[in-house]
Amino acid sequence: PTVLAQDGVRDLFGSQPELGRLGTRLVSAAFNASGIRTRHTVIGELGTAPGMAGADAPADAADGEPVFYDRTTGRILTPGTGARNDTYIREAPALLLGAARQAVDEAAGIEAADVTHVVTVSCTGFYAPGPDYQVVRGLGLGASTHRFHLGFMGCYGAFPALRMAAQFCAADPDAVVLVVCVELCSLHLHSSDDADTIVASSVFGDGAAAAVVTARPAPAGSTVLDLEAFETVLTPVGEDDMAWTIGDQGFDMILSSYVPKIIDEHITGALEPLWAQVPALQGVAPAAIEDWAIHPGGRSILDRVEDRLALAPAQLEASRSTLAEVGNMSSATVLFVLRRILHGTPPADVPGRPDVAEPAPIPASGPGAGRVCAMAFGPGLTVETALMTRRTI
Repeated sequence: PTVLAQDGVRDLFGSQPELGRLGTRLVSAAFNASGIRTRHTVIGELGTAPGMAGADAPADAADGEPVFYDRTTGRILTPGTGARNDTYIREAPALLLGAARQAVDEAAGIEAADVTHVVTVSCTGFYAPGPDYQVVRGLGLGASTHRFHLGFMGCYGAFPALRMAAQFCAADPDAVVLVVCVELCSLHLHSSDDADTIVASSVFGDGAAAAVVTARPAPAGSTVLDLEAFETVLTPVGEDDMAWTIGDQGFDMILSSYVPKIIDEHITGALEPLWAQVPALQGVAPAAIEDWAIHPGGRSILDRVEDRLALAPAQLEASRSTLAEVGNMSSATVLFVLRRILHGTPPADVPGRPDVAEPAPIPASGPGAGRVCAMAFGPGLTVETALMTRRTI
């Protein structure tokens, strides 16, 4: 995918002629406060905009008519939903197969032939036979591999997929479940004066991620995340503040400015059912949890979570670094965060935040040592949570 510098995307959206003075100010404010340095897109045309790496590349007549961006006029175009979905059909397979192969290659003691179930997740495009079919065919899996596709759930989609995988493994200890999320959010970005549309344009990007879930014993020396518990909660408000619908010119995202406030008010209660599943954590969580994998839906969401749960900055480093480097890729994003935690990836340069050098103030022993709480938010307003433990075999 093409790498987009956030400053360049800000200038591109802010220069569109349909914007009024207020819209131009909103674009500048939203992009500058996003906590993002770079995002990725499958739309190569955007990489030729001013401020992008390909801005000086000569035009190629073989490229044909522009679809998403016209470098001659500097205009962001408005292709229909069919044209956007055609791009999804063309571009998604390579990303999802790349992520699937990498996950299997990195899973110690697991070969592609061991995979018994495939669960794919996406909310940014449709086709059939779909991503689940392509993973089976692309990896050369058996024709009887069980496959499932979770569609149009939004940013929390990885959680039902992981929960489903854990349930398969509980029912069959020999099961090996490959979970793959692929999202091409940039296909649905719009230029608009609308505040919700501007916020969405400032954070969403493209990406794919995968994970292997199994109850089989891991080889000695492997570092794994044990899946302990899952919970889902619907907040009593917020149904109209986060939504994802199909329009004539792409999918339409509603992401109101009230979402961080709703999360702030309900996050503590949403976590209580998760703590209740682990008696050792009752009365000591959330303070005892070592790491937090919060879906970085936006910088303001991470700020609210950090303040409400009284977390140390280092405990959200993986989420903030992921946001800075790749933005919000809907369902795939939390798997990027978990990967950073699993492998101890060093902090990234996070715009607008001081460097995080100090470790989280968590004791080396106790009920929270090694534990990771993962969380994502989506339409409903839905709060999905999971508890995991990082350990080396």
